Amino acid sequence: MGFEKYPTIEVRGEEKSCYLGWKAIGKEIENALSNSINGKKTVVIECYQGVDFNELLTWVKEHLSYTNLVLAENTMLSEDSIKTLTQQDVTDDRIFGYLTRLNMIDFFDKDKLEKAKNNIETTTEGTTIIFGYGASLFVENPDILIYADMARWEIQQRMRRNEISNLGISNNEEKVETQYKRAFFVDWRVCDRLKKKLMHKWDYVLDTNQKGFPKLATGQAVLKGLKQATKQPFSVVPFFDAGPWGGQWMKEVCDLDKTQENFAWCFNCIPEENSLLLQFGDILFEIPSINLVFYQAKELLGEAVYGRFGDEFPIRFDFLDTIGGGNLSLQVHPVTEYIQEKFGIPYTQDESYYIMDTKPGAEVYLGLKEGIKPQEMIRDLEEAEKNNSFFDADKHVNIWNAKKHDHFLIPAGTVHCSGKDSMVLEISSTPYIFTFKLWDWGRVGMDGKPRPINVEHGKQVIQWDRTTEWTKNNLINQFETISQGEGWREEKTGLHAQEFIETRRHWFTKKVNHNTHNGVNVLCLIDGDEAIIESPNGTFEPFVVHYAETFIVPATVGEYSIRPYGISEGKEIATIKAFIRTNS
Repeated sequence: MGFEKYPTIEVRGEEKSCYLGWKAIGKEIENALSNSINGKKTVVIECYQGVDFNELLTWVKEHLSYTNLVLAENTMLSEDSIKTLTQQDVTDDRIFGYLTRLNMIDFFDKDKLEKAKNNIETTTEGTTIIFGYGASLFVENPDILIYADMARWEIQQRMRRNEISNLGISNNEEKVETQYKRAFFVDWRVCDRLKKKLMHKWDYVLDTNQKGFPKLATGQAVLKGLKQATKQPFSVVPFFDAGPWGGQWMKEVCDLDKTQENFAWCFNCIPEENSLLLQFGDILFEIPSINLVFYQAKELLGEAVYGRFGDEFPIRFDFLDTIGGGNLSLQVHPVTEYIQEKFGIPYTQDESYYIMDTKPGAEVYLGLKEGIKPQEMIRDLEEAEKNNSFFDADKHVNIWNAKKHDHFLIPAGTVHCSGKDSMVLEISSTPYIFTFKLWDWGRVGMDGKPRPINVEHGKQVIQWDRTTEWTKNNLINQFETISQGEGWREEKTGLHAQEFIETRRHWFTKKVNHNTHNGVNVLCLIDGDEAIIESPNGTFEPFVVHYAETFIVPATVGEYSIRPYGISEGKEIATIKAFIRTNS
């Protein structure tokens, strides 16, 4: 068996808690309403940004009985007022904004909202359905609360197809980057704040990620699935995307569509964007994996990590495929104080490149050359940005040969990029859109338009003292054997002291014992075909992973072991593990 593209969590005992198709879903809601003895009934259908209102409203009108239908959007502020309200967070920057402090109620006309709430409250008979963004604001304790959720990766696909608009405005024809920026900095923060308050109250959760194939699960079953996830190793659903520099390696290893031009990215552990598949009987139910972080933060992350990051998942794994492709953009990430001041983000995107595979001649650009002249480099970058002219990266930036199992550490402020013909496992912290592109080799994006360059931001954060010798001595293959035993050895591979993630590589032919030490672990099988993760006391079922698959071990798991499995038995294989450094 090869790379698992649709990993699932089977929720035991809830095989009959999920309903497929609008007809069956409508019947379940009608049955639930008929069990209520109240003459007056209220149904709230709260929605995440990106949900298809037309599809849901068609279902409501065709399959539900009601006396009154209240559309929440009719009590929202005007589009112009919402744009004014959010401008300080959206900003005029093409890519970046500021994390909003707004809440859903701020998007509503308070007088209209109060009037609508009074009308609902004074209704004495029949069924009232309140639908849309902020529908839960109208009734404190409805008879039925349905939460229509949406995975962020599907939201982005709908943006690309011009199918959806942002929260409270009609802008489906805007550029994808404009919609995404508003969603990232405003919509998703607002929706998440409301979602977190509602999760314990969900009666049902609605999955409409696949148009025409809706699924409804009971809130109890979904929350049970999330609790179960924290007691076992699991994987989120990876998603793959093309890019102007994309390669061909993942097509073969991950069994992807061979007709596609390339695959540049695989996002295989970014809970803010990935999905989680819960299996109820024969039905696979998709929810955003960030729901698990919101609902079970302490259990998933551990006390110390939760105390530092709250309900955010701080470790990111993803693949960057340039084999048969091109160089990534030359780039730099903001230092902590800059990302806090400019964008309202509490921590920055420190990262590293772990090399999964290469072709001969593969290289990584990392750090600046000795004797670098900052003013000259910035002048050349600005000239290239302004006139779309050539920038001589080789003149200013170190180029290092790259081979399989090298590990390049990239603390924020370090100029870097992977060259062509490398397969990179990027291990980093999670503020993943904060890449300041300095130079993009004169090419255009997949849409045929120049990609945004951010020299103005970049020049504020470049650490000019990270030159050749410093880079060589601090950032490249900082391997140290930590411990070893019969059939295994453990190596420290990073990250740099300025980064909060620690990485350990294990080579083994026999079982290796691990312990989360009350902190979440993220691992990838970086060598070998198969491995099996087991509990020494049987607290979770054995979990099998295949080459290049990433998996998460929640903090509450504690002790676990990994050994070669299947066709890998008796052979040496390897994993890399990331966790958050703590004082304990």
